[in-house]
Amino acid sequence: MRKKAPVKKVSTDGFIRIISGKFKGRKLPVKNVEGLRPTTDRIKETVFNWLMQDTRDAKVLDCFAGSGGLGFEALSRFAAHTDFIELDKLAATQLQKNITTLNLNNAHVINDNTLAFLQKNNSTTPYSLVFVDPPFRKGLAQPCCEALEAQNWLTSDALIYVEVEKELAFSAPQTWQVIKEKQAGQVLCQLYQRSPLSHQ
Repeated sequence: MRKKAPVKKVSTDGFIRIISGKFKGRKLPVKNVEGLRPTTDRIKETVFNWLMQDTRDAKVLDCFAGSGGLGFEALSRFAAHTDFIELDKLAATQLQKNITTLNLNNAHVINDNTLAFLQKNNSTTPYSLVFVDPPFRKGLAQPCCEALEAQNWLTSDALIYVEVEKELAFSAPQTWQVIKEKQAGQVLCQLYQRSPLSHQ
């Protein structure tokens, strides 16, 4: 009896779609890498409705960038600059290709471990808008947010969007106030504003 030929693994690389702004409708390729979970269009629409008045001219940091869906959406809506931090080499390379495709000169990919990178004290201009959307069930959101707060990564009134699994016992730094919140299936979406003066 003939042996069955091994089943070829089919690549399930996909794409993200930019939903509004100057790149509205553009589709950008995304690599299928472990833990990469692009924010759905529905959630993205909610988040950017929350941020409608705050994206233009923002200096943006997309932590655990993955597909870059949030960072590219911000750029499409006239953010001044976006830095993408992504550990996976394939995903980081794809982010760079998508930056080239969109002919952007105000975006930069940092191929590094997000937590390790944020543990260094920031000596550059702090960020006014930060996206924290880590792989689920790895306990990454809490230490990421603590490092953002402790190492001078944030402007005094920065906005921080955090997307975590709803069962996670996540606790934001004391200087952050939750201003918007939504649950979508298994996902908890929260928008925080940093207001350190109210805690002095």
